[in-house]
Amino acid sequence: MFEFDIDNSDYKKVFFIGIGGISMSALAELMLSKGYEVYGSDRNHSINTDKLQKNGATVYFCHDRNNIKDMDLVIYTDAISLDNVELKQAIKDKIDLVDRASFLGAIMKNFDSSIAVSGTHGKTTTTSMIAEIIKDENSNPTIMLGGQLKDIDGNIKIGSDELFLTEACEYKANILKYFPTTAIVLNIDEDHLDFFDNIEHIIGTFKGYIDNLSDNDYAILNADDENISQLFPINNTNVFTFGIKNNANLMAKNITFDEEGYPSYDIFLNDKNISSAKLSVLGRHNILNSLAAIAATYINDIPIEKIISGLKSYKGVERRLEYKGDFNGAMVMDDYAHHPTEIKSAIHALKKSCKRNLITVFQPHTYTRTKLLLDSFSKSFDESDVIIITDIYAAREKDYGDIHSKTLINAIKEHKDNAYYIETFEEIVEYLKENLKKDDVVVTMGAGDVYKIGELLLRFNNHKK
Repeated sequence: MFEFDIDNSDYKKVFFIGIGGISMSALAELMLSKGYEVYGSDRNHSINTDKLQKNGATVYFCHDRNNIKDMDLVIYTDAISLDNVELKQAIKDKIDLVDRASFLGAIMKNFDSSIAVSGTHGKTTTTSMIAEIIKDENSNPTIMLGGQLKDIDGNIKIGSDELFLTEACEYKANILKYFPTTAIVLNIDEDHLDFFDNIEHIIGTFKGYIDNLSDNDYAILNADDENISQLFPINNTNVFTFGIKNNANLMAKNITFDEEGYPSYDIFLNDKNISSAKLSVLGRHNILNSLAAIAATYINDIPIEKIISGLKSYKGVERRLEYKGDFNGAMVMDDYAHHPTEIKSAIHALKKSCKRNLITVFQPHTYTRTKLLLDSFSKSFDESDVIIITDIYAAREKDYGDIHSKTLINAIKEHKDNAYYIETFEEIVEYLKENLKKDDVVVTMGAGDVYKIGELLLRFNNHKK
């Protein structure tokens, strides 16, 4: 197991392969703040690499074996291939190597307490909710997010070594490398099937994650999630549950939505009404996310009044039901949803506040996910009035020609009209320009670069002015 004392290490020069990634860039910034010489490589410039360079990191925008000369430690992301020239050179030169997840797990152990937010859906939102609650605490927490939160000016807040907050992704069983004192599991769903064999493999991985906790730690679990119920019995650590439907330690009751779609509810702790909450983000799924945030902060001794205030002030994080602007009286939104469950939840949240038609523009993310979850994808758009599917975003995968966006369109059309395949972003923008009406809502969805469609549309709107 990789061990790392951040304040007393023999490493001086640290290199990050894939430094521009959301988690890698946050780790790099943390290392900079501790006085390490930070280097890294990535393919493209981004707000993350720009910030790192401004703060003193050396970033190369190419992968070259000469980049890692004289490095003491090389950290690599899951996104790189095994034939990466820097990775191969580090092995050849016998430089100490560690993957991102193992490094993050070692970082956690440098803090007195740590909160890790895991689950198939909602990690970034829930982590951001917690961040909004604790960011001004006297303990001066250190926070790492999987998105950009305006109130901490990015994806990381550097604080003391008392409390650490981070996301914990299950991909490649990385959660088995994390050792938080408070472990949240929001939900368990079928995903990342390019790595996991099936849902049983995924559930078993989460079970291993919970088994790593000690008797002084806490597992915060969603009582409404059927797959999470299979983690029980749990005898090695403290368990705290939350939910809406099933009996739990912490529950949301008397749920209402205002005319804009924002929820309110009463908070019950062990069957006692202790307060009420008003959220400033859309969706029933965000009620569950907020309950997890309440549970984590309550367990870590944050006063309930501060918790409620922080939740109300939370306005969302970049690319999570994010309002981008208006086009001819139509609202332009963007969301990171790339899994059927996420798509269905986001569309349901938007539909509650949509005065006219909801138009969903979806960019499937990876061939594997699209192929293996095709049936679920085909049923996830039912509440959308118009569905536009563009080409699959390959990400880390190669196209073997056995799945196409047209396949998804055909599956949707078996039970839903008004679904269209449009290949290019420019053609989609033209369609939207011609068809969007006042009081419509258009939402771009996907984990790739589909957000650019909204930006192109709004740019045209500005040119007209």
